Amino acid sequence: MVRTILITSSYFGRGDDDLGAKLMGSFLRKLCVVNNRPERIVFYNSGVKLIVQGSEVLDAISTLADQGVELIACGTCLTHFGLLDKIAVGRKSDMQEIASVITGDDDVVKV
Repeated sequence: MVRTILITSSYFGRGDDDLGAKLMGSFLRKLCVVNNRPERIVFYNSGVKLIVQGSEVLDAISTLADQGVELIACGTCLTHFGLLDKIAVGRKSDMQEIASVITGDDDVVKV
């Protein structure tokens, strides 16, 4: 079974953005130490801000990559935010691949 997490925002949850940023950092750092981490994380919309230079959670994202988690970022989203040339970890993709991943994986969870 392939596990994929979709990260659609740079915040975890809705409401207070400061709290959401802290929660996202905590979530990503905890993913580094769980036994059943996902095989893939797809970042889109403002979630792409987490994988670029200057991200406050780049330590956790880099650890996940080192542990073999595939990191995929929406190219349209990176372009929209002016971040296409600032990817620090993971790779750029397109909606065709993202749609294939979402519809083809066994276990997809949106954060």
